[in-house]
Amino acid sequence: MPPFSVLHVCMGNICRSPMAERLLRARTADMAGSDQVDTLLFSHSVGTGGWHVGQSMNPPAARQLRSRGVDPSGFKVRRLNRAHLDASDLVLPATWDVAEYVRSLRPDVAARTFVLGELGRLLTDLDDRDLPAGAPTPQAVYNRGTALVKLLDRQRGGEPSLPTDDLDDPYGMDERYFARVAGEIDATVRPLAAVLIGQ
Repeated sequence: MPPFSVLHVCMGNICRSPMAERLLRARTADMAGSDQVDTLLFSHSVGTGGWHVGQSMNPPAARQLRSRGVDPSGFKVRRLNRAHLDASDLVLPATWDVAEYVRSLRPDVAARTFVLGELGRLLTDLDDRDLPAGAPTPQAVYNRGTALVKLLDRQRGGEPSLPTDDLDDPYGMDERYFARVAGEIDATVRPLAAVLIGQ
Protein backbone atom coordinates (compact mmCIF):
# COMPACT_ATOMS: atom_id res chain seq x y z
CA MET A 1 0.00 0.00 0.00
CA PRO A 2 1.10 3.64 -0.31
CA PRO A 3 3.58 5.18 -0.58
CA PHE A 4 4.78 3.93 -3.97
CA SER A 5 8.20 2.34 -3.38
CA VAL A 6 11.10 2.66 -5.84
CA LEU A 7 14.33 0.74 -5.20
CA HIS A 8 17.53 1.87 -6.95
CA VAL A 9 20.31 -0.73 -7.21
CA CYS A 10 23.96 -0.53 -8.22
CA MET A 11 27.05 -2.48 -7.16
CA GLY A 12 28.32 -0.63 -4.11
CA ASN A 13 25.42 1.71 -3.20
CA ILE A 14 27.91 4.51 -2.95
CA CYS A 15 27.54 6.53 -6.20
CA ARG A 16 24.83 5.78 -8.76
CA SER A 17 21.99 4.36 -6.68
CA PRO A 18 22.31 6.98 -3.89
CA MET A 19 22.18 9.77 -6.46
CA ALA A 20 19.12 8.18 -8.07
CA GLU A 21 17.42 7.69 -4.70
CA ARG A 22 17.85 11.31 -3.65
CA LEU A 23 17.19 12.83 -7.08
CA LEU A 24 13.89 10.98 -7.55
CA ARG A 25 12.71 12.03 -4.12
CA ALA A 26 13.78 15.65 -4.71
CA ARG A 27 12.13 15.91 -8.14
CA THR A 28 8.92 14.43 -6.75
CA ALA A 29 9.04 16.96 -3.91
CA ASP A 30 9.62 19.78 -6.43
CA MET A 31 6.44 18.82 -8.26
CA ALA A 32 4.17 17.64 -5.45
CA GLY A 33 5.46 19.68 -2.52
CA SER A 34 8.04 18.73 0.07
CA ASP A 35 5.41 18.60 2.79
CA GLN A 36 3.73 15.54 1.29
CA VAL A 37 6.47 13.75 -0.66
CA ASP A 38 7.04 11.12 2.04
CA THR A 39 3.37 10.09 1.91
CA LEU A 40 3.57 9.68 -1.88
CA LEU A 41 6.94 8.08 -2.54
CA PHE A 42 9.52 5.91 -0.82
CA SER A 43 12.75 6.17 -2.82
CA HIS A 44 15.50 3.94 -1.42
CA SER A 45 18.67 2.28 -2.62
CA VAL A 46 20.99 -0.68 -2.09
CA GLY A 47 24.10 -2.29 -3.55
CA THR A 48 24.69 -5.86 -4.67
CA GLY A 49 27.99 -5.99 -2.80
CA GLY A 50 28.82 -5.33 0.82
CA TRP A 51 32.13 -3.49 0.43
CA HIS A 52 30.87 -0.14 1.73
CA VAL A 53 28.00 -1.07 4.09
CA GLY A 54 27.42 1.63 6.69
CA GLN A 55 29.52 4.24 4.91
CA SER A 56 28.34 7.61 3.63
CA MET A 57 27.80 8.41 -0.01
CA ASN A 58 30.93 8.83 -2.15
CA PRO A 59 31.98 12.53 -1.84
CA PRO A 60 31.84 13.34 -5.59
CA ALA A 61 28.30 11.90 -5.73
CA ALA A 62 27.30 14.01 -2.74
CA ARG A 63 28.77 17.10 -4.42
CA GLN A 64 26.75 16.42 -7.56
CA LEU A 65 23.58 16.27 -5.50
CA ARG A 66 24.37 19.52 -3.71
CA SER A 67 25.08 21.23 -7.04
CA ARG A 68 21.54 20.24 -8.07
CA GLY A 69 19.96 21.53 -4.87
CA VAL A 70 19.57 18.08 -3.29
CA ASP A 71 20.62 17.20 0.27
CA PRO A 72 22.88 14.09 0.49
CA SER A 73 23.12 14.08 4.30
CA GLY A 74 22.19 11.09 6.42
CA PHE A 75 22.78 8.51 3.70
CA LYS A 76 24.22 5.11 4.72
CA VAL A 77 25.18 2.31 2.33
CA ARG A 78 23.05 -0.85 2.46
CA ARG A 79 23.40 -4.24 0.81
CA LEU A 80 20.56 -5.76 -1.21
CA ASN A 81 18.47 -8.52 0.32
CA ARG A 82 15.18 -10.15 -0.62
CA ALA A 83 13.20 -8.01 1.83
CA HIS A 84 14.19 -4.87 -0.11
CA LEU A 85 12.75 -6.41 -3.27
CA ASP A 86 9.59 -7.55 -1.51
CA ALA A 87 9.00 -3.98 -0.29
CA SER A 88 9.45 -2.35 -3.71
CA ASP A 89 6.89 -1.64 -6.42
CA LEU A 90 9.53 -0.65 -8.99
CA VAL A 91 13.18 -1.80 -9.08
CA LEU A 92 15.71 0.26 -11.05
CA PRO A 93 19.14 -1.36 -11.42
CA ALA A 94 21.91 0.78 -12.92
CA THR A 95 22.95 -1.86 -15.48
CA TRP A 96 21.87 -5.06 -17.18
CA ASP A 97 24.19 -7.23 -15.07
CA VAL A 98 22.85 -5.73 -11.84
CA ALA A 99 19.32 -6.38 -13.15
CA GLU A 100 20.28 -10.00 -13.84
CA TYR A 101 21.55 -10.34 -10.28
CA VAL A 102 18.23 -8.96 -8.98
CA ARG A 103 16.28 -11.41 -11.15
CA SER A 104 18.44 -14.33 -10.04
CA LEU A 105 17.76 -13.43 -6.42
CA ARG A 106 14.01 -13.08 -6.95
CA PRO A 107 12.72 -14.14 -10.39
CA ASP A 108 9.23 -12.95 -9.47
CA VAL A 109 10.34 -9.28 -9.55
CA ALA A 110 11.36 -9.40 -13.23
CA ALA A 111 8.17 -7.69 -14.42
CA ARG A 112 8.80 -4.70 -12.18
CA THR A 113 12.57 -4.48 -12.77
CA PHE A 114 13.92 -2.05 -15.38
CA VAL A 115 17.46 -0.90 -16.03
CA LEU A 116 17.36 2.85 -15.32
CA GLY A 117 18.18 3.83 -18.91
CA GLU A 118 15.62 1.32 -20.19
CA LEU A 119 12.98 3.00 -18.05
CA GLY A 120 13.96 6.40 -19.44
CA ARG A 121 13.76 5.11 -23.00
CA LEU A 122 10.36 3.52 -22.45
CA LEU A 123 9.00 6.67 -20.79
CA THR A 124 9.70 8.68 -23.95
CA ASP A 125 7.13 6.57 -25.84
CA LEU A 126 4.62 6.32 -23.00
CA ASP A 127 0.97 7.11 -23.64
CA ASP A 128 -0.08 7.99 -20.10
CA ARG A 129 -3.76 8.32 -21.03
CA ASP A 130 -4.06 4.68 -19.96
CA LEU A 131 -2.94 5.53 -16.42
CA PRO A 132 -5.34 6.42 -13.59
CA ALA A 133 -5.92 10.16 -13.29
CA GLY A 134 -6.45 12.25 -10.18
CA ALA A 135 -4.81 14.59 -7.73
CA PRO A 136 -1.50 13.39 -6.23
CA THR A 137 -2.87 11.70 -3.13
CA PRO A 138 -0.99 8.70 -1.69
CA GLN A 139 -3.55 6.24 -3.07
CA ALA A 140 -3.66 7.90 -6.50
CA VAL A 141 0.15 7.94 -6.83
CA TYR A 142 0.34 4.31 -5.72
CA ASN A 143 -2.35 3.30 -8.23
CA ARG A 144 -0.70 5.31 -10.97
CA GLY A 145 2.74 3.87 -10.18
CA THR A 146 1.63 0.24 -10.16
CA ALA A 147 -0.32 0.78 -13.39
CA LEU A 148 2.76 2.43 -14.93
CA VAL A 149 4.95 -0.57 -14.10
CA LYS A 150 2.49 -2.97 -15.77
CA LEU A 151 2.15 -0.71 -18.81
CA LEU A 152 5.92 -0.37 -19.27
CA ASP A 153 6.42 -4.12 -18.88
CA ARG A 154 3.86 -4.71 -21.64
CA GLN A 155 5.49 -1.97 -23.73
CA ARG A 156 8.92 -3.65 -23.67
CA GLY A 157 7.30 -6.90 -24.80
CA GLY A 158 9.86 -9.21 -23.24
CA GLU A 159 12.75 -7.55 -25.07
CA PRO A 160 15.98 -7.22 -23.06
CA SER A 161 17.46 -3.85 -22.19
CA LEU A 162 19.98 -2.35 -24.62
CA PRO A 163 23.70 -1.88 -23.89
CA THR A 164 23.10 1.86 -24.17
CA ASP A 165 20.60 1.66 -21.28
CA ASP A 166 23.40 0.94 -18.81
CA LEU A 167 24.51 3.75 -16.52
CA ASP A 168 28.30 4.08 -16.41
CA ASP A 169 29.97 3.58 -13.04
CA PRO A 170 31.65 6.86 -12.00
CA TYR A 171 33.47 5.41 -8.97
CA GLY A 172 37.07 6.63 -9.00
CA MET A 173 36.48 8.96 -11.95
CA ASP A 174 36.76 12.74 -12.15
CA GLU A 175 34.10 15.36 -11.43
CA ARG A 176 33.11 15.73 -15.07
CA TYR A 177 32.37 12.01 -15.25
CA PHE A 178 30.26 12.22 -12.09
CA ALA A 179 28.46 15.27 -13.49
CA ARG A 180 27.57 13.41 -16.69
CA VAL A 181 26.25 10.38 -14.82
CA ALA A 182 24.28 12.53 -12.37
CA GLY A 183 22.80 14.43 -15.31
CA GLU A 184 21.70 11.19 -16.97
CA ILE A 185 20.04 10.05 -13.74
CA ASP A 186 18.28 13.38 -13.30
CA ALA A 187 17.06 13.32 -16.90
CA THR A 188 15.37 9.97 -16.22
CA VAL A 189 13.92 10.52 -12.76
CA ARG A 190 12.32 13.89 -13.62
CA PRO A 191 9.87 12.40 -16.14
CA LEU A 192 9.28 9.44 -13.83
CA ALA A 193 8.32 11.81 -11.02
CA ALA A 194 6.06 13.75 -13.39
CA VAL A 195 4.24 10.62 -14.51
CA LEU A 196 3.82 9.37 -10.94
CA ILE A 197 2.17 12.55 -9.73
CA GLY A 198 0.21 13.09 -12.93
CA GLN A 199 1.88 16.18 -14.33
